[in-house]
Amino acid sequence: FITTYNMMKTNTAIRPYCFIEFDNFIQRTKQRYNNTRSLSTKMNLADMQTEIKLRPPYQISVSELGSANGFSHIAVGEYKGTGKISAAPHQRLEPVTLPGIVSFVLSLLCGALNLIRGFHAIESLLQNEGEDFSYVIAFFLGTAACLYQCYLFVYYTGWRNAKSFLTFGLICLCNMYLYELRNLWQLFFHVTVGAFCTLQIRLRQPQGKSPDYNV
Repeated sequence: FITTYNMMKTNTAIRPYCFIEFDNFIQRTKQRYNNTRSLSTKMNLADMQTEIKLRPPYQISVSELGSANGFSHIAVGEYKGTGKISAAPHQRLEPVTLPGIVSFVLSLLCGALNLIRGFHAIESLLQNEGEDFSYVIAFFLGTAACLYQCYLFVYYTGWRNAKSFLTFGLICLCNMYLYELRNLWQLFFHVTVGAFCTLQIRLRQPQGKSPDYNV
């Protein structure tokens, strides 16, 4: 491969499998070197052995693999009676867009607002014994729902779309329960941000395989 292609081509190539014609060269070389009667084979084999001595193969460790083909490396786990088995890889999501960043920031803002109102509700509950503790629970549930939407936007999990819709439903229920403590604009803002973040979670799908993945 080194003698066939210069380093500029191989370094700029995204995937070395793009060199489909290199397979023909490999097949011809394989047939030539499998022929033990060929004198040139022995001479070339000696050259190859010298090349291997000059450039010994480098063994890549598992930690150096990093991410490849849309999958990130997962540590190998041990199980009884089966030896070492590698866990399933986590699938990477598509690159983040500007609307996605906006929805992420707004969802964090809504979570922070719910958290602050939750602490204020606790202070009011301690000062006035007649206050309803369920308002505190509603504020903290709203905070957890907003933060979980941010998590779903960043990471890929199973049933991701269903979880995002359930989280949006929880946000709507919390805001319906807090109707007396918020005006219409505040309710509209929280529900709209929840719907917008749910849409961005739905639009940000896992990365697909490249066209030459199975080459």
